[in-house]
Amino acid sequence: MPYSTLALDINAFIATITLNRPEKRNAISYELISDLLGALDEVKRQDAQVLIMTGAGKAFCSGMDLDNLAAITSRTPDENLKDSETMARLFRAIYEFPKPTIAAVNGPAIAGGSGIATMCDFTLAAPEAKFGYTEVRIGFVPAIVSTFLIWQIGEKRARDLLLTGRIIDALEAHRLGLVNEVLPQPDLMPRARALANEIMQNSPSSVAATKALLLSYVKDSLERQVSQAVIDNARIRTTDDFREGITSFLEKRKPKWSGK
Repeated sequence: MPYSTLALDINAFIATITLNRPEKRNAISYELISDLLGALDEVKRQDAQVLIMTGAGKAFCSGMDLDNLAAITSRTPDENLKDSETMARLFRAIYEFPKPTIAAVNGPAIAGGSGIATMCDFTLAAPEAKFGYTEVRIGFVPAIVSTFLIWQIGEKRARDLLLTGRIIDALEAHRLGLVNEVLPQPDLMPRARALANEIMQNSPSSVAATKALLLSYVKDSLERQVSQAVIDNARIRTTDDFREGITSFLEKRKPKWSGK
């Protein structure tokens, strides 16, 4: 199946999805979300045993596309809710993917890009990688990603990243538990493939059953939390601060918050 915003390669039982909008720093557009969901479904159906996700160019994924950001402020409540549900579906599709997943983070992974990178079972990063949940900087709320982040690194560390919106480097991300390994850029993809081959030495049915078991521990809570997060994600888009945050970001000026 052809994709316009990513490349999918399957070789020696390893599937590789490369976000392929380097001129946009692989920013998340509605089209990219659709392509990613389609590619994930395709990998499920193929005989690939492990999935690697990476980015083309100097970024892994820089967050939401600027054109999409500009359009958000004029969307209806129903459209906002649908957008939130779609983003939640993408994050869950990665987090709950039945085959092992490896993110090879070659550069900045910001906001939703951090979400994509850290939903994978393994997250490998080059020193050039950056991570940040920057939603509060533009009047947004990191509602959906927060659900997963708390499970991954704990509430106290999640509060730090989500409330400050600060950007961290690969070494701090490793210290916090968001990243499994930091290694030089030339070694990133070879290490991802070596890890995939290591996983494939195990029983595929056992690996799949183990992933399903781990998911079962959090599934009920996750379902409830994501449902609430979708509502909160859509609701914040109706606020004055959200509109000011998006407008000031696009105009490259400091926001003037009203608290409303």
